[in-house]
Order: sequence, then structure tokens, then C-alpha cells
Amino acid sequence: MSLRFCTQFYIILLCFTLLKLSTLNAQEKSSLSNTEIKEFVSDITYESLGQNEGDLRIEQIHDGLFHVSISFSLTEPVQQDDWQVRISPAFIPSFNWAPHLTPESSNIIDQHVFRSPALIISDKNQLLSLIPDLDNINKYQSSINWYMDMDAKNNVLTLGMSKSKISEHVLFEREKGTVYPKGKVKVSFYLIHSKDKQAVHNPFRPILSFLWKNWGEKLFIKGQPIPNSLEPYVEHTYHWAFNSWKKQVWQEFTIHNKKVGAPTFIVNVTQSPNYKDEVNEREFRSIWNQAWFSSLRSASGLYRYARRTKNQDLMDKALLTKELALSFPKKEGFFYGLIGTDMHDVEINGKKYSRSTGWDSYFWGNSNRNPYTADPRKSPFHILDMSWTANLMLQWFEELEKDIRLLQYAEEYAKSLISVQFDNGFFPGWLELNTLKPMQYLNNSPESALSATFLLNLYRLTEKETYKTSALKAIDAVVREIVKEGKWEDFETYWSCSRIGSQNWVGKKIKRNNMYKHNNFSMYWTAEALLKSYHITGKKQYLQLGQKTLDELLMTQASWQPHYIPIKALGGFGVLNADGEWNDARQSLFSELIIKYGQELDNKEYIQRGLAALRASFVMMYSPENPETKKQWEKAWPFFDPEDYGFMMENYGHGGEADAEGLGIGEFTIYDWGNGAASEAYNRILDHYGEDFIYQKPD
Repeated sequence: MSLRFCTQFYIILLCFTLLKLSTLNAQEKSSLSNTEIKEFVSDITYESLGQNEGDLRIEQIHDGLFHVSISFSLTEPVQQDDWQVRISPAFIPSFNWAPHLTPESSNIIDQHVFRSPALIISDKNQLLSLIPDLDNINKYQSSINWYMDMDAKNNVLTLGMSKSKISEHVLFEREKGTVYPKGKVKVSFYLIHSKDKQAVHNPFRPILSFLWKNWGEKLFIKGQPIPNSLEPYVEHTYHWAFNSWKKQVWQEFTIHNKKVGAPTFIVNVTQSPNYKDEVNEREFRSIWNQAWFSSLRSASGLYRYARRTKNQDLMDKALLTKELALSFPKKEGFFYGLIGTDMHDVEINGKKYSRSTGWDSYFWGNSNRNPYTADPRKSPFHILDMSWTANLMLQWFEELEKDIRLLQYAEEYAKSLISVQFDNGFFPGWLELNTLKPMQYLNNSPESALSATFLLNLYRLTEKETYKTSALKAIDAVVREIVKEGKWEDFETYWSCSRIGSQNWVGKKIKRNNMYKHNNFSMYWTAEALLKSYHITGKKQYLQLGQKTLDELLMTQASWQPHYIPIKALGGFGVLNADGEWNDARQSLFSELIIKYGQELDNKEYIQRGLAALRASFVMMYSPENPETKKQWEKAWPFFDPEDYGFMMENYGHGGEADAEGLGIGEFTIYDWGNGAASEAYNRILDHYGEDFIYQKPD
């Protein structure tokens, strides 16, 4: 062995020893001398930052709440790809929850999806949660990304800092290249621990309460996300749809000599009156009555507005859309979900542009967001979509006008619905178009909860016990197999834009996270059905489970305003644990249900969250009332001007990225899942609760 080799060997050995001592010192600093924290955390370990070992502090705020901080004072910039602090629980959990999936060790939960950020674990006796210090995220390292990770297999909770890249739609992975500037770098977080039975039963409630009390409520009281009246936004919506963009949006035609009409499904920026190039339609021209894109829902809001403002032209348009819904043909009680036109390519100056052939030749079809086909003509009947539309018919009949055709249409469907209910209580996901036989997917899913709500509403109107019996059988199945497992799989979970896992995750947990891929839409349907079941039966169990489900839904709502989201975010919703949206259009749908729980439980936080969701529903609108959002729209699409006021993307940062230069802004408006839907929610809540409630001043 040469002297040179020996020298190198001992230098390496010395470096390894020093590194090991440094790690041990870091662990000693975090060796948990606090007796109370040792009860539920066996170890906290963290890495040095460059040559700086850092200063760990653990402060007990009160019983079960601890603030942990690690500070570094850097005398020069440090390039380090990844930094982590790892918490090892002192118990083996049976339940894990994180806001985003990390199926591989390379994946992280990037701060882009920190809406109500927390890692949660529990067993039958206790709850532990890690919550990043949101004040600290906004105060320090504005150019450095924080992240979390839930490693359920090794029982480790991680908070870290690293750049990220996007893989799939949408998962995040660590990326090299993080540089920490000279000066102070501080990472901090809270640990919440509880043995309270209610907290263990509903692990989301203490976390949500903590987040809202410390961040959300303060911003809400200051008027975020929108401080003033929502009326101008509604006016922009209807002026845009029926005046400045009328040629592009409003569709009017005849079916069997009956005049019908509705706003088209989708328009994009190339259809702006101010766009100087050729129009290229994004998708086939169509009108939908589906769980997302519901022309009947939007029309009910237009009806309410027209009634309030005595606007006969808008009232006529609302009624034409109702007539269209009643024109959808049925097959043994089941009915189609959309009407569309054929499309063709037009070549202009060597470029091809997609255009509609017009309504002279239309076709009936169903949503192509399904596991079977992208062709709406061949798409199967979706039970969820039909139950949603039939339920809206009941709402119209009960609250707007006693058009008996609506009740008859809905009841004919209800009889067919009950005929296909499985013995275990669930309804099928999809029915084959010709045979009406159940197909492969989602035959035991939370989508059945929406059918339960529809049948309970029909029971209230008709007092026919068969509807109540079928509905409760369905919701009991959802409770038994979905709620306790957190198995929130529906059509959007796998067969919309985020298709990761559609080949091998359906019905299975992601082992590394001990979680299913899940979507908050089905949490909403279930929370709604459970509240309705409680009102019908008086059974407290439904209310308790409904609150737990609602709280899991609220874990996807923004409880603060991050510095890296350049538009107002408070109250807005994400979608699922493998996507990137902020301020998604579903918040307008969710808002009244959150308020209803607030009133039922006498809980101010829920009412504030519900009102924040309603206000957030208009944040993405291009209008002078939204200066931050307007600026982003004009960076993305400089040709926008007042004729485009009312244009509104369905969400923000969908692809997992956002910045102050227009990144995160989209290029289309879905009237029935955007401005029209938001206006419907406002008009409905205004009718139900009044102006004083919507604009109430906080205590």
C-alpha cells in the first residue's frame, strides 16, 4: 500500500468521522430533552447546510402544540441540492394523509400545492401532524422552494428545501441547483399531537382550526380574497356571455321545431373580438349537462338574476336552456349528457384551424372523460351525470318554477336508477350505451353519494319511501367502504387531465404513502349526502361522518396567501392529490355546503370558509376589480381589453407552475365551469341567505 494511498485513506476516514460527528451533534441537538415531545416523536434529525450545522430550537406553546425551528447563519452563499429535517414518530400509524402523492423516493410535495399544508398520521389512540410555518415561508428564502414528504413505509415525515421539476400530470421531483444566499436561513414547523377521541376520529379538524385561526381568518377579516361586492363580477359574466362575446358563446337552434339555447361548452382566447389571427376552436362545439359542465345549473343562476333584475331577455335565455335539458332523449329512463356538433379542419395560408360545422347537424352523446373512449358519440351513460342533472331539475322545480315536466323527467330516471342498484348498495359507474349493462369501473365508488342526494330530494318532494330506502342503502355503502378508507376515486381522479395511475392504481393504495389517489369532488358529494341523510333521519352518525368528510375536503382549500402565488388565493380549492390547480371552479359549487355545515354546527370558521370560497370563485376573472389577476391575463394575452371583461379561466397554476409573468394563466373559459358557474352560486346563495349574510362584517 503506497504512502499516498494511506494518506488519502486516512483523510477520507477523518472526513467521514467529522461528518458522522456533525450528524451526531445535529441529532443530539434534536434528541428531544422535552419529555412531552418524546412521548410521540422518537427522533428529529436534520442535515447541515454547507459547513453550518444549524441551531435547533423546540418551543412548547401549549399542551400538544410545539414549534420547531432550525436556523443557519451563512457567511457566504451555499449551493446544496437538497436539505431535509426528518421526524420519526414514536408510534406506528394506521392512517396517513398528505396533500400530494410521492409514490417514489424521488418525489416531493412541492410548495406549489401547499394550500392547507400538513402531514397527518394517527393510530386508534393518537394523532400527530406536521404543519410548515407559513409565516416563515413568506418571510425567508423567497427564491427557495420548500417541500414535504410522507414516507409511510419507513414512518418518516419530512420537511425540506429543494428545487423541483414536474413529472407526469402532476407529480414533483427533486431538481438540482438550489443556492442559499448569504445571511439567515430559517426552517420552522409546528407539531400537533392529540389523544382526544374526537381528534383521532376526525384528524383534519384540529389542523384546519389551527390554520384558519392563525392565517385564514386574519386575511378573511381584512377582505381577502375579494373585499367588495360580487355584483360587478356577475354583471361582467352576463355581459360577456350575452353581449361582447355573444357571437362566440351563445348558441341558439331548434330541436324538433322547438327553439332551445345555451352557452357553448368552451371558448378560447383565439375567439376574442380583439384577436387578430384566425379562430381555432379548442374542443368540439357542444353543450353539456354533466357533473362538471352543467348548462342547466348555470341557467338556474341566470334565471335567479333575471328574476331579481327583471331582465326579460336573460330570463328567456334561461328558459331556452331548460327546454334544451328537457329535450335530451332517454333510453329506458336513462338520458344523454351532451349535445354536440361535428368539427372539421379549415386550411388558411397553409395552417389548419378547427371549426364547427354548425347546429344543422347535431348529435347526442355523453362525457368523454371516462375510461372507455374519447368519442362522445360512443361514450357510455354515466350514472353520476344523470343523477346530477336530475337533481338540478328537482331544485328548479322546487325553487324557481313548478314546471311539472322537470319532476316527471327526474322521476322516470329515478325508477331506472333504482333498478340498476347493486345488492351492496352502490350504483354502477357507467352503463354500456346499447345494452345498459354496468361496465368495469367505479361500481363501488363515492359517486353513488350523489345519487343518494338526488333520491333523498325526490323523497322529500314525493314522500315515496322507495326513494328514501334506496338512498340510505347507497350512503351506508359509501360510509362502510369509502369514508373510513379515504377511497375518494371518481371519474376525475383517473380519467381527466391527471391520468397517472389509471392503468395500475385504481382501487389500490400507493404503498409509499399509504393513501389512494383521490379527488375532492367525491368528498363533496359524500359530505352533501351525509348532511341530507342526517336531516332526513335525525341520526347523529351521519352528521359526524359528514363533518369529517367535509374537513377532508377543506384540506384542499387555501387557508393562507403564499408569496409565490401572484393572485389572491384564500378560500380557493385544489382538485386532487396529483394535480396543481389553485382557485378551481369547484369552489363555487362547494361554498354553500360549507356554509350549511357552519350553520348546522354553529361553527364560524365554516361560514367564513364558505364565504371565502364564494369570493374566490371570481378571482380568476379578467376584470378591473381583480388588479392582480388582470395583470397576469395581460402578460399572457396582451390583446385583451374591456370587451374581454368577464373571461375567466377555470383555475390557476394547473400545470404545477406559476410566476408573476403570466405563467399559470390558461387560455380558455368554460362558462358552465367558470364565470357562469360562479354567478350561479352567488345568485343561489343570495336567494337563500340575503345580502347581509354574504357581506357580513366579521366579529
